[in-house]
Amino acid sequence: MLPLAERLRPKTLNEYIGQKHLVGQGAILRQMIESGNLSSFILWGPPGVGKTTLARIIAHELQRSFYTLSAVTSGVKEVREVIDKAKREAQLNNGLFAVADKRSPILFIDEIHRFSKSQQDSLLGAVEDGTITLIGATTENPSFEVINPLLSRCQIYVLQPLGKEDLLELLQRALEQDETIRQMGIHVSETEAILRYSGGDARKLLNIIELVTNSGVKVIDNETVTKQLQQNPVAYDKDGELHYDIISAFIKSIRGSDPDAAIYWLARMVAAGEDPKFIARRLVISASEDIGLANPNALLVANACFDTLTKIGWPEGRIPLAMATVYLATSQKSNSAYLAIDNALREVENTGNLPVPLHLRNASTKLMEELGYHDGYQYAHDFPNHFVQQQYMPDELQGHQFWIPQGSPQEQKLADWMKHLWEN
Repeated sequence: MLPLAERLRPKTLNEYIGQKHLVGQGAILRQMIESGNLSSFILWGPPGVGKTTLARIIAHELQRSFYTLSAVTSGVKEVREVIDKAKREAQLNNGLFAVADKRSPILFIDEIHRFSKSQQDSLLGAVEDGTITLIGATTENPSFEVINPLLSRCQIYVLQPLGKEDLLELLQRALEQDETIRQMGIHVSETEAILRYSGGDARKLLNIIELVTNSGVKVIDNETVTKQLQQNPVAYDKDGELHYDIISAFIKSIRGSDPDAAIYWLARMVAAGEDPKFIARRLVISASEDIGLANPNALLVANACFDTLTKIGWPEGRIPLAMATVYLATSQKSNSAYLAIDNALREVENTGNLPVPLHLRNASTKLMEELGYHDGYQYAHDFPNHFVQQQYMPDELQGHQFWIPQGSPQEQKLADWMKHLWEN
């Protein structure tokens, strides 16, 4: 027997649940389907939100030939075979649609982010000339995983996790329309656990129903679902998009001086089994980038956290992580050093390898001395306050300022001291 998720897979747009922003009345994909003017696009969203189903519905609604490949099992050879089939189909139709007709075959590639650059390159010509209409599906950010030439030929449509109302509608459909479930006489008295464990994933919800009903249960409640699943409800893929979203929220909460939000996102990562050293490394980066010269001790705290974590291990390591998180979130902030190095790098890119002033060069040989290397250099420690005015920049950048203090007491103290030295 087919799994419940497959038995209930929608076959028409009216049966499709969720993604109203794309397929609702007047939405972009519905307009595309109704007009029959389909262009290549990539569907980006988490698992179980209807990417494959939507692609199949579009092919059915438009009566297009539909080829499907999985990036996990297919390579350049399989891509070229599909393209050759599409070209032969074009020839059977007098070669019209390969250029202008709206009925070019659809090639659906699941997990397109797993295609290598060469595999993605093999699609470009066929997508460009209309031999195929490409529909890609990915759980990863296409801007990171799909090559730019292919991105420029495709629209990107973002699919969202299914909301509570969508999941409840799907649950009701399973109870009422699936013959196997109906014959069991299943009654659902509570839905909180089903919704929580589903996490916006339609396939997961249907798998939960199937798992619970196959155990002989007639009444589904929160306790029954929890006992049957015996799993961590935290949705978190350490190699996936959510991994990067949560660490991003964590760092932005620290940068925004919100210790409560920072601790919450830390707890999400800890509960999901994130690598503690990954978190500690990001704290070190944040201490340098976001706190910086406003509180240089923050870098010491972050490094001490990393060191302590490696010494005491887990689960006690969560405590220094929490301590460093709160310290960084509540610290004064400055990214002036971060901006300074980026400003300097841009200048290097623009001006290239400007020569080092002769007096700053070491005279390692007699010839260098004769050429004026080191001539006129003044040793700062020979002067009051260990400071002497002299040229340190290349000639072309004299007076150029890269580091601009941002007003924190620590930075202002440094800036005032430097100003005093240069003026006196």
